[in-house]
Amino acid sequence: MSVSPAASVQPNPDDLVPAGATRRDWLGLVVLAGAVMLIAVDGTVLDIALPFLSADLRPSSTELLWIIDVYSFVLAGLLVTMGTVGDRIGRRRLLLIGAVGFGLSSVLAAFAVDPAMMIAARVLQGISGATLMPATLGLIRTMFQVRRERTLAIGVWGAMAGGGAAAGPLVGGWLLEHFWWGSVFLINVPIMIALVVVGPFTIPESKDPEPGRFDVPSAALSILAIVPVVYAIKETAAHGPHPSMIPVALVGLAAGTVFVRRQGRLAAPMIDLTLFAQRRFSTAVATNLLSVFALAGVLFFGSQYLQSVLGTSPLEAGLIMLPGTATSIVASLAAAHLVRRWESGTVLAVGLAVSAAGALLLTRLGQTDGIAVFMASFVLVGVGAGLALTLTSDLVVASVPAPRAGAASAISETAYELGIALGVALLGSVVMAVFRGGIDTSALDPDTASGARETIGEAVSLARTLPADLGDALTSSAGAAFVDGMHVAAVATAIVLAANALLVALALRGSDAGDARAEPESHSSGTHSSTTKE
Repeated sequence: MSVSPAASVQPNPDDLVPAGATRRDWLGLVVLAGAVMLIAVDGTVLDIALPFLSADLRPSSTELLWIIDVYSFVLAGLLVTMGTVGDRIGRRRLLLIGAVGFGLSSVLAAFAVDPAMMIAARVLQGISGATLMPATLGLIRTMFQVRRERTLAIGVWGAMAGGGAAAGPLVGGWLLEHFWWGSVFLINVPIMIALVVVGPFTIPESKDPEPGRFDVPSAALSILAIVPVVYAIKETAAHGPHPSMIPVALVGLAAGTVFVRRQGRLAAPMIDLTLFAQRRFSTAVATNLLSVFALAGVLFFGSQYLQSVLGTSPLEAGLIMLPGTATSIVASLAAAHLVRRWESGTVLAVGLAVSAAGALLLTRLGQTDGIAVFMASFVLVGVGAGLALTLTSDLVVASVPAPRAGAASAISETAYELGIALGVALLGSVVMAVFRGGIDTSALDPDTASGARETIGEAVSLARTLPADLGDALTSSAGAAFVDGMHVAAVATAIVLAANALLVALALRGSDAGDARAEPESHSSGTHSSTTKE
């Protein structure tokens, strides 16, 4: 009896059952986690090295801003493009290319002899970082096909991302006490070498078997949409609102509009806009952005409060933040266990509500005795941030077939970067608006008064140059005004987090992946076909 062609290609039912992770997969996760941690550390470690770098390279104020910001501009602008490239050429291949680039650009930055060389190195680091971040999360999607294992793996990934960013000042402080400023870049090199050497043996290759044509105009539009918006946000945060930033932001918004319309017409879009019609996906992306928005804002004005109001050193400030950082890491890892007992939406909503309470606790901060209150507040904020980073990333990558994991991961990463920029800009602007309106500079000459109103750090520095009575009065007034600004920003942060918790509770109620954890994933066959475990 003949067998029809259709019958001959029917999949074996066993093939639809997700395969459990192997020892090789878990070793690969260790390698990926190390890369993510270093990228996160690199985003914040430079802050503490800036005074030493500036003394050596002597950049102008404009050059110094570019040294600080160009990394995040390039990283945010290229995430979507690189996520799509990884789906096409292979995520492991892109990861290894990015690791080589990140290592070489780190060496270039460490031995920079002038500001132009440093800016170029930071650009190359941003390009390389954009290849690494979506590739790591996309690879986790294909390496860990069982939902519980993947949630745990993403928890490790999230713990390294959040912990690395918060550990940057601590790492930088220790290195600068023992070595020169270039050491904050050279720490990347050994891990990147290990990734290039070990990665091919522990990380499987995966890509989209039918990716479609790569659309160059979409790639250009995605960059043109994100970079001007991030630039306008950062400039507003640093210098306050200015009319010149309006056309810059409008360029980004216009490019974003054209990009979205183009994706709707393409047969193989860079971003599948239908994903946002999925309640879990769109809620996860929004929650990722808003939770990071809150965390970035607290870190931004919290570090200034500790150093400029309470007078701690950068290293002491990092140590004070350590319990919150540790809590965030624990929460990221605990998320995998918690969603075995409760729905993801429930866990996420409770975590965000805890963070909202932590933000509200910041309203109890004073000018002289706020360390214990700040530590308790940051611990509570860390709970929600850790849970959110793991669970939102898990929901995002679980919402798409494995072949499209890189592009979906890039959307999540872009939301993360925009959340950081918005948190610093909007919450920072709230703090500074109250600060500038509340500081008393009536006893100062116009030039000194103008400088004192720029930042709390500038006000404290100027106070040290004034006669004792004037200096003490300015320090006290600046501290009180800054604390008042923090209280207003803390209430705004608490409202955002509480609203986010309500959104999650309503949007994810009954639609959680609890059923998906109990059943074989519908994309399993696609996962097997797009992953080569060599």
